[in-house]
Amino acid sequence: MKKTIKLISAACMVLLISAFTISKTGGSGGYKIGDIAEDFSLKNIDGNMVSLADYKDAKGYIVTFTCNTCPYAVMYEDRIIALDKKYAPKGYPVIAIMPNDTNIKPDDDLDAMKKRAKEKGFTFPYLIDKEQTVFPKYGATKTPHMFVLKKTKKGNVVKYIGAIDDNYKDASAVTTKYVEEAVDALLAGEEIKEKETKAIGCSIKVAKATSSVN
Repeated sequence: MKKTIKLISAACMVLLISAFTISKTGGSGGYKIGDIAEDFSLKNIDGNMVSLADYKDAKGYIVTFTCNTCPYAVMYEDRIIALDKKYAPKGYPVIAIMPNDTNIKPDDDLDAMKKRAKEKGFTFPYLIDKEQTVFPKYGATKTPHMFVLKKTKKGNVVKYIGAIDDNYKDASAVTTKYVEEAVDALLAGEEIKEKETKAIGCSIKVAKATSSVN
């Protein structure tokens, strides 16, 4: 009887941990294509709080969840910088958000973010999701994980979710630039051909006791 009770208790604990992990990582939900993305207020590397609403003249946003420590994110940094330089003047600025738990990844803390942004010459805000409340709403699970939003009267509509392009290893070998094609279609008033792709990158790091990341 005691053994049975222990087994039931263990099973319940596993279920609770799994449920919490899913809620933290966005694995069971997050925004879908066509959803309205809530605004947020997150600290930038310059100490200021930044919201999407601050960009009065924006037509939309290229939101990326990224970090300093993931090799995939590092390989994509130059391409993210290029996206901002190309599309911010057209009304689609890049908004970068660092979602990792810095207790697990101390090299992703705010000081490290400031240093990395200066080294790379980031032209966009680099925000920290310190309380890890924003990335689960988006359903982001990787770094990098991209979301293209279109500003409308109803709110910021999610138009694209997924990868930046189809070759994380070599920018020169890319054949399909998913984010660029999505933004170009929106600027032209056309339908996006590929609205959702699989994000390739490192798992977002959450509390060790509940994390399913590697």
